[in-house]
Amino acid sequence: MTERAPKTNYWLPVLLSVVGALGIWVGSAIFGSAENSNKELQKLNQIFEVLDQQYVDKINKEDIFEQTISEMLHKLDPHSNYIAAKDIIQIDEQTNAAFGGIGVRFLLFRDTICITHVNDKSPAFIGGLQRGDRIIEINSKKATGKSITNEEVMSRLKGEPKTKVNVTILRKGKKYYKTLVRNTIPIATVPCSYMIRPSVGYVQISQFSVPTADEFHRAALSLLKKGMKNLVLDLRGNGGGTMDAAIQIADEFLPKGYLILSSKGQHSKETFYRATNAGILEKTKVVVLIDAQSASASEILAGALQDNDRATIVGRRSYGKGLIQQDRRLNDGSNLRITVARYYTPSGRSIQRPYNKGYEAYQEDEQKSFTEEYFKPDSSIFVDSLRFKTRNGRTVYGGGGIMPDIFVPGDTSKNSLYLSELRWNGVFNAFVFDYLNRKTINYRLDEFNKKFIVDQFLLNQFVAFASREFGIQYQQNEYLHSKEKIVLLLKAEIARHLYLEEGYYQIINNQDVELKRALALF
Repeated sequence: MTERAPKTNYWLPVLLSVVGALGIWVGSAIFGSAENSNKELQKLNQIFEVLDQQYVDKINKEDIFEQTISEMLHKLDPHSNYIAAKDIIQIDEQTNAAFGGIGVRFLLFRDTICITHVNDKSPAFIGGLQRGDRIIEINSKKATGKSITNEEVMSRLKGEPKTKVNVTILRKGKKYYKTLVRNTIPIATVPCSYMIRPSVGYVQISQFSVPTADEFHRAALSLLKKGMKNLVLDLRGNGGGTMDAAIQIADEFLPKGYLILSSKGQHSKETFYRATNAGILEKTKVVVLIDAQSASASEILAGALQDNDRATIVGRRSYGKGLIQQDRRLNDGSNLRITVARYYTPSGRSIQRPYNKGYEAYQEDEQKSFTEEYFKPDSSIFVDSLRFKTRNGRTVYGGGGIMPDIFVPGDTSKNSLYLSELRWNGVFNAFVFDYLNRKTINYRLDEFNKKFIVDQFLLNQFVAFASREFGIQYQQNEYLHSKEKIVLLLKAEIARHLYLEEGYYQIINNQDVELKRALALF
């Protein structure tokens, strides 16, 4: 999340004062030393009283207070952070990969909540909701109109398991009233796994959460039973998560005793994490896909396999987060996430990008990795002083993410402004919702992949829909330039509505340049 600087300089003295007071307050909260905190809290209260009584505009003291904590923590390092109590539920959902809800996917289209998928055996499924239904009321309160947002819908449908929520749905012009009992809805963190070729499996991990290692283990077992000898492990776009999950998955590939990770910090002793004898993939040849959004736990896993010469890494340089955070829950329910240690890959390298120039410079470097290094690697960041050796003696570098063994530039050959506008406005998702309300498709996923064709008639419908519903005018040259990719994305979106991410990625992978490069290594 990008933080914005104050618009005018008159905020600066206030923020500096608050940061000074907060520094001692946060230190007291973390380390429990409260002897000298009273006078600092009095000073902080006095600052807020002055602001409340004399500042030119009305202020929200809580917002200022919480924003300033985050700014102060970012002075230490870019990944220490403050999480407000109201955001804790979302963080816990990400960590546990589950939430209390009814089990539907939806999109907001024509100012209405449109259900695109109902999870099997979910409260919505049990209550009789169907793909294509429109939710028009939640707990007798209107749920339509231009002002409704995804966040509002989620907050009204989600809740503690075993609590009730009443919804009114519109189906083919008729209203139906349903009472649903919320339940725990799991979030798949291994959303796609299948045999992409005979003897070659493909597994995608989207994030690392508490259940991820078990999900991965089940997926790997299933693929081994289908004859997998080689594996493509896709960590692209995976921003990380729990360190334990990454260590457990690395353990699946490495022989007993091999080092996976070490960590140490000023207040935490050096710790070594080694493989056990529990791995089921020790004989499987592996290629790992990474990109600039592969971070944290993704880099732990990729680094462990690279440094032990256990996998070939393909793609683009990873994000470069080599710091370990620990959460400390405060009395008001908010959370301090502070960096307690650095981690080191088996060769001894830290892959943390430098942050000594400040938080803004760190964010600018992040953007550089997304743009300038999209087409060619920047080898200037790797210097001799940060050179390390893998188990078999290959040279790898620390100090700036994990550089793949095989660099694959990003593919923009079929992009256009017309395609970007279609994707940005969610036209594919909306069109498929309407399309599947008119047409029934009964293929299995493997049959759909082989037999379903996006023909010119369907493309014409799509182009007309984009113009009619979203005001996106047909641009012939750009359309023809991007036609192949539009066909791919349209088929993939239909597959997502029918078969979730498993379907989407099986279609997208048919033309994935980086995946093709990985497959060529087997």
